[in-house]
Amino acid sequence: MRQKIVSFDKDEVGDWLAVLSCGHTRHVRHNPPWFNRPWVEPAKSREEFLGTELNCKKCEKLDL
Repeated sequence: MRQKIVSFDKDEVGDWLAVLSCGHTRHVRHNPPWFNRPWVEPAKSREEFLGTELNCKKCEKLDL
């Protein structure tokens, strides 16, 4: 289920989390070669991604 990014936060080990409009979070790590998201590092780039939709796996599980 697609949800909009409303803000960003960090988890207990310092990895970035997208906070979604549904209240759930999703990791948005930049960890090449597995995850290539260099935009998550600079604050300005994160701001540009506010409102972007991501798939929320937790909402999908609840919707079953």
